[in-house]
Amino acid sequence: MIVLLKNNAYSILDLELARVRDGEANARMNALTSLANPTLDWISIATGLGVPASRAVSAEDFHARFKAAMAASGPHLIECQVPITQEWRALEDYVHAHR
Repeated sequence: MIVLLKNNAYSILDLELARVRDGEANARMNALTSLANPTLDWISIATGLGVPASRAVSAEDFHARFKAAMAASGPHLIECQVPITQEWRALEDYVHAHR
């Protein structure tokens, strides 16, 4: 069983960029840490490798998919889209302001 949390970003690098950048981050800087262009389709990747996969869009959906995957034999991937929270963005702003 593989549970993949997907936020389309390499967020730890956003913090590192906040430590060293001068001024506000621009689109070019943000593109360096984005994993959204193109977005990785983990379901297609897993399926292409012969691993059954599904995408959970809510906690209830995840619970049902997890339960079904545990009842099945063999590997299974569940992709869970998670948002980048305002708290994370606030942490980036704090790190930048106090570098």
